[in-house]
Amino acid sequence: MNASTKTETTADAAAEAQAAKAQAAAAEEAAAEAAADDDDEDDDAALDALIAAEEAASTTGVKSGAAAVVAAALGFISLSGSWLGTVAGAWETLSGQVKMSSSSPVATQIKEGYTDGWHATALIGGLFALLALIVGAAVLVKPAFGTPGKPQAAWIKSVSWAGVVLGVIGLLLAIAKYTDIIMGTPGLPSA
Repeated sequence: MNASTKTETTADAAAEAQAAKAQAAAAEEAAAEAAADDDDEDDDAALDALIAAEEAASTTGVKSGAAAVVAAALGFISLSGSWLGTVAGAWETLSGQVKMSSSSPVATQIKEGYTDGWHATALIGGLFALLALIVGAAVLVKPAFGTPGKPQAAWIKSVSWAGVVLGVIGLLLAIAKYTDIIMGTPGLPSA
């Protein structure tokens, strides 16, 4: 081989090597862009999944929190009295007064005029207490049937326990009022 042919072959080989390097660089660049696009798509998908999970968690927390507050409010109402209990007691008192005559014995007048109204108020208070107890207990038990490994917020537990405790106290007081353990019918005068 002569020197000019050798130089041409070396130049051609160098040009081919240069072209191969350029193609490899272009391929690497395309792969990097594709990977970046995939990473962006993966990041977008991960972000969408995270947002969906947070929305689901916040909805669950809102429902549990609202139920806990309702339980505490029902427990408070059972202790302090309610409009419904006042109306039921007044209605029972009025109903008893209408039924009895002036010639009725004193014990019947007291029972119809006052004791039955007191019992109606106690019954309504007991119903509010029972509702508080059920709702509060349901909120406390809910995580056992929900998403595993997802803890309930501490404030939701605290308010739920408050509802349960107020419900138990209200229920005990309602039973004591209804059975005349607390402020029973006053003693009747002897005839």
